[in-house]
This record gives sequence, structure tokens and C-alpha cells, in this order.
Amino acid sequence: MESPSFSRAGTRAIGVVVVSYHSASTLQECLRRLLAARDVERVVVVDNASSDGSCAIVERMAAADPRLSLVRNGENRGFGAACNQGATALSQPWVAFVNPDAYVESDTLSRLVGHALARPGAGLLGVELAGEDGAVDPASRRADPSLRDLLLRLGDRGDLYLGRDPGKSLQPVDAVSGALMLLPSVLFVRLNGFDEGYRLHAEDLDLCRRVRQAGYEVLVANDLRVTHVRGVSSRRRPFFVEFHKHRGMWRYFRRFEAASVPTWQHPLIWLALWAHFLVAVVRRLVVR
Repeated sequence: MESPSFSRAGTRAIGVVVVSYHSASTLQECLRRLLAARDVERVVVVDNASSDGSCAIVERMAAADPRLSLVRNGENRGFGAACNQGATALSQPWVAFVNPDAYVESDTLSRLVGHALARPGAGLLGVELAGEDGAVDPASRRADPSLRDLLLRLGDRGDLYLGRDPGKSLQPVDAVSGALMLLPSVLFVRLNGFDEGYRLHAEDLDLCRRVRQAGYEVLVANDLRVTHVRGVSSRRRPFFVEFHKHRGMWRYFRRFEAASVPTWQHPLIWLALWAHFLVAVVRRLVVR
């Protein structure tokens, strides 16, 4: 399949979507860095009904920089739906989705674009993510998950994390973390964006898989690192997050794995999934 055409002028221009939900503690720093980033022409914040002052932060910063705009949702539409909503407001040839708790450097996104332009067939690109303590997030480089295998291993995800290939500046992987993703806008539109059937979690895995099914590569730039203050929004509603995480994995299973699994196993997998959900909820109650 042919790669998207990047022949027209201004091919390095980037539009960024940030989805916020009670993200006030990190949002200002995230936006300050994005607005200072090279080749970023537009930043759209889609707020999913925050009540913590997130919108006030965006409005104050937007008054000083016309490249920044805010879309307020009256309810929490979910991550994928809000990303799609924000992307429709962009006209740049590149679209980046950046979490409000991810802090880019001034050249992070422009160098990602440079990697993509130099790599025929590049589809979706991510970076190495690290916590504030410098610990690398293993979800930066992921293999496609198998729900059946995950449940048989009682949720152990160790073999899903691929690790860094030190010999490659651009490393092909099955999936990158949704905390930072960049791809050509034309490809995002061609794929109809994120699947809005996911409320949160697994929509990034779904998009990466569809990028690869369309004949493009999913890549991690091993020479780029971004600080990610994980879980700022999800800490407010841990049980809600666990529910939709498990619901998302069931949707992902039905879409990509179910056809290769005997039909008689499907109800057993469904029961095991929701039993795991109950265990996860009890674990959260114990550690609170």
C-alpha cells in the first residue's frame, strides 16, 4: 500500500489534541511545553466535564496564545471520542495526541515528524515514556495482547512489553502508549479515527492494530523520551477506570481475537474477565 502523500508545502506543521479530565495539576505545564514546541501550529484541548479548574487554565493561556483553543463537553465522552472531536478542528498535515500529564521537549514532535518523513511506510509513531523518577514505562513498546493468554496468566503482562532495541533509533512494535501518538492526519481520517466504542483504555491498542492492518508501521523513536506523570485523571475514579479497562479488553477481544478462539471458550473468557475485575476492585479497596 502506498504511504500517505506529504508532498505539499508545510508538511511539518503539527496540530495537537489534548484530552483533559480533572487534569489541573499537570495541564498548564503540558500546554506550556506544547506551545513552545517546534512546528506546533495548533493545540486543541477537549475537556470532558472537569470541575477542578482545568478549563480556567486553558482559557487563561488561550487569551495569550491564539494557537490554543478549548472545547468544553457537558459530560465525559471518553478518551477516543474526545480525541476524534478535537482532531476535526485541525487542518495540519500531522496530528499528535498528547496526554495532559505528558511533558514534551521543544523538539520532540518535530523530530517525530522528521523520523516519519524519512521512513517510507511509517504510520503511527510514539516515544519512550518515563516517570518523574526516570523509570521507563514498559508500555512504551507493546505487543498485541491476547485476552485469553492474559487470563490464563492471571493478568501477568510481562511478555507484552517488548523492551528497547538499542540498535534501532526507530523500533517497529505492535503498539505504543496512547500517552503520546503522532500520525499523518490523512491516515487518521482514513481509519475513521479512534473507535469510540471504547470508553477508555485499549483504544490506543485498537488504533495501532488498525494502522498495521492498513499496511503501515507502528514505530517507537528510541532517541526521544517524554516524562509522563501517569494516572493523574484516573486516580479520581479508580473503580470506574477498572470497569472500563475490562470492558475495553472485551471489546478488543471480540474485534481482533475472538475469530481465532473456539466459540465455546468465549463465555468462559467473559466470566474470567469479570472475575478478574472483581479481584482488581477488592485489591484497590484493600490498598486505599
